[in-house]
Amino acid sequence: MKPASISLLSAAVFSIGAAPCFAAPDVVVSIKPIHSLVASIMKGVGEPKLIVDGAASPHTFSLKPSNAAAIEGADVIFWIGPGIEAFLEKPLDALAASATVIELEDAPGLQKLPFRESGAFEAHDHGDEAEEAHDHDHAAKDHAGQDDHHDHGGFDTHLWLDPMNAKAMAAEIEKTLVSADPANAAAYQANGAALMKDIDALDAELKATIAPVRHKPFIVFHDAYQYFEHRYGVSVAGSITVSPETMPGAERVDQIQKKVKELGATCVFAEPQFEPKLVAVVTEGTPARSGTLDPEAATLKSGSGLYFELMRGLARSMKECLSQGT
Repeated sequence: MKPASISLLSAAVFSIGAAPCFAAPDVVVSIKPIHSLVASIMKGVGEPKLIVDGAASPHTFSLKPSNAAAIEGADVIFWIGPGIEAFLEKPLDALAASATVIELEDAPGLQKLPFRESGAFEAHDHGDEAEEAHDHDHAAKDHAGQDDHHDHGGFDTHLWLDPMNAKAMAAEIEKTLVSADPANAAAYQANGAALMKDIDALDAELKATIAPVRHKPFIVFHDAYQYFEHRYGVSVAGSITVSPETMPGAERVDQIQKKVKELGATCVFAEPQFEPKLVAVVTEGTPARSGTLDPEAATLKSGSGLYFELMRGLARSMKECLSQGT
């Protein structure tokens, strides 16, 4: 056989044996925790774009021209919904006409909890919460008239803070990507299956981490932790402010300070994006310590591992602060 023929044959064999490479769709995601789930499922296929990056909060975010361009050029867009990313509602209507837009608050299998109107919560038993979780979704309809950015259809939209909700959203993300990009379906499905196993392992780890301190009451900056609270039975006694868009007045701060003293709250937690001086005011004259929780991953680098880092960080911060003095 002539050298040229050998070269042609080798090229043909290489071409047949090479794995096909298919271009990934252009995917845009609203916030870091959801971006992490999407990035995990797209691993090895493509990188999703993130809108609310860095230390920004979806509660106070203003869309940039680069974000608008990303939305306009997207094939698929994932967001929770207007309950937490209100800034996205109009831009999506105006710019995303050619994209598949997935509102993950509508994902099948989600546990939805009713929005709490007061910053000082009543004491309650967490023992049967896992079994009663789906009953809360019906109760949420009674709150549909509330007017707060946390309240869209009457439920708390910090859905990702329960790993079982993360699994429900991941399933919807995988389904959407498989439909939008069938050429890479096998990769999405394999990544999705691995992600589900990793989230189950994370859930077991978090239960073990938080178990020693779960009954100690504490105060949070804003009411973002209901899903974590219900999943792991931690004792959140109240929040400094109902909505992070509105800073509390003197009456609210006085009310929470009294709550700290009455309950013997062990810790009061700040958040990295918001005014920490309020925590110092609330804890003044009480034995409560201060700590920091980061429910929206403001201090974390975006990527596929962020969701796990976020959830472990919450559990670790709670345990560290609540364990002191025991």
